[in-house]
Amino acid sequence: MTRSSAAVDLTTSVGSVVLPNPVLTASGTAGHGDELAPFVDLAALGAVVVKSMAPYAWSGNPPPRLHAVTAGMVNSVGLQGAGAAAWLRDDLPRLAARHARVVASIWGRTVDDYAEAASLLAGAPGVVAVEANLSCPNIEGKGMFAQSADATHDVVAACSAARLPVWAKLTAVVSDLVEVASAAVAGGADAVTLINTVPGLVIDVEHRRRALGGAGGGLSGAAIHPVAVRAVHDVHAGCPDVAIVGVGGVTDAVTAVELLLAGASAVQVGTATFADPRAPARVLADLADWCRGHDVARVADLVGGAHGNA
Repeated sequence: MTRSSAAVDLTTSVGSVVLPNPVLTASGTAGHGDELAPFVDLAALGAVVVKSMAPYAWSGNPPPRLHAVTAGMVNSVGLQGAGAAAWLRDDLPRLAARHARVVASIWGRTVDDYAEAASLLAGAPGVVAVEANLSCPNIEGKGMFAQSADATHDVVAACSAARLPVWAKLTAVVSDLVEVASAAVAGGADAVTLINTVPGLVIDVEHRRRALGGAGGGLSGAAIHPVAVRAVHDVHAGCPDVAIVGVGGVTDAVTAVELLLAGASAVQVGTATFADPRAPARVLADLADWCRGHDVARVADLVGGAHGNA
């Protein structure tokens, strides 16, 4: 294979948000602020997606919260955090000092919670988008907001209070993902993030009980990568004009390129960071090398490239 020495244009656009490259961190895996700064130049990444925050402090689930499994892990952290106001005061300034582009992830138990969290973020320096985590439990209905097209529409619409582009983070655990993604866009979403963790459960066979303090949890890592690729592919096929951020099992250039070819404009690196905190920077460097090795001059040319190829 002939390797080109030409520079690769890594610029990408996620809806209205232009990023210098398509490699981001995944919410919940890179902390609330600049925790990865000793290992990664945060300004060199496409963006830093911070841990989901509500408009209030939340204690999360009891320990233990993490359990390694084959090809991934199951977590039951439970969205612990000090709340959006505390994040703006204590964590965002550290990210701003690192010149990082920030995507603020928010969650809530009600639609009004999302609206309140979003309104707190209006005008926040360095925040380029809000990612609405719709894949967490709520008290206005059953299951996740993202398992209902109507609830997804209403939450995304409420997030307009941020006066920033809204990315709707959806789950693959739904009967019609294209319908839910379309509802998110109808509610005002600039993009959809696919996918969140997949519900899982680990049993401690020695003690004959559930292994995590929060009972069940979310499976992430390489185990869900094909699920993420399928979700991105199907939404791009059904809604070709919808911008997509792909997440799930990204560990290297190949797994990133799979999501790009499926239809994602950017990818997020999450579980890999637990094994190697330098993973996002490594994936970015690996992606640039892959493009040079395959004579890809613009990473944007990869987006959706698998469609129409039998």
